[in-house]
Amino acid sequence: MLGKKIRIIFLGTPEISAHVLKKIIDSGYNVVAVISQTDKPSGRKMVLKPTPVKEVALSYGIPVFQPEKLNLDFDFINQFEPDLLLTMAYGQIISEKVLSLSKLPPLNLHASLLPKYRGASPIQAALLNGDKETGVSLMEMVKKMDAGRVFGTSKIAISDDDNFDSLAMKIVDASFDVFDRYIEDIANGINVGVEQDENLVTFVGKIGSEDQVIDFKNDGQQLVNKIRALNSEPGTYFVYKDTKYKVGKAKYVKCERSVPGIVKKYDKNGFFVDVNDGYIEILEIQKPGKKMMPIKDFFNGNQNLFVVDENIGWLK
Repeated sequence: MLGKKIRIIFLGTPEISAHVLKKIIDSGYNVVAVISQTDKPSGRKMVLKPTPVKEVALSYGIPVFQPEKLNLDFDFINQFEPDLLLTMAYGQIISEKVLSLSKLPPLNLHASLLPKYRGASPIQAALLNGDKETGVSLMEMVKKMDAGRVFGTSKIAISDDDNFDSLAMKIVDASFDVFDRYIEDIANGINVGVEQDENLVTFVGKIGSEDQVIDFKNDGQQLVNKIRALNSEPGTYFVYKDTKYKVGKAKYVKCERSVPGIVKKYDKNGFFVDVNDGYIEILEIQKPGKKMMPIKDFFNGNQNLFVVDENIGWLK
């Protein structure tokens, strides 16, 4: 069985999955159908917006199915006689009954080097923890979350400048690389995978609203890592005079004699706020209803907003 000829049903939903799907299609793989989450209302008028994966599939004329609960509505799968169910960030737990419809081991592209960071937010976790390396694991889908055999990995270096958006694009390339590199041997039964070492397992959960808060009492690198990890969605913020200010980018400077929450500098050349072990320089900031701006542009329209030596944020 040649890798490019296997009949693939791809399951995915967000932007990152859509980029991977496009690469797989453009490389000549036989994607016969796509399964995605249901469309969600978007914008002020709450108009239904197709998922990014759906948009890609339809642009190639590939049939798309969006059951509210796949485990209760999957009979349509049989008509496509799939050799492989391939998922990436689909968004629903898939039952063994559905997984059994894949002739080959059902596969998932997971954005970590398993068994590290099983769970919902592996990309964010790598950034939050200041890791220098991450990657993608091509793994078998089983009943237990992210616990299946690993057929191959593709490693990625994380630079100090990486945030979620830039790392996600590296994940896209690594996802296609690991799939393209190993699917032939998996299809031919040569690659049988490796069981994960349960003693090395770590888990990461979903990002909650409490994770978005910038608390200046924390260490500077910890805050910068949080801003990097959540820059795209859902974002990080501090509160000043009952208004949420999102922070898009910042850097940390270590120094002595810091008083967490105190504004050290606020002008067109910079916005510095003390943290537990130094200060962070806020490089991009956003007011409610406005766009994210470099601090120079933000200062031009908000010159008297923050005052040097005042205490801002969550310490009040």
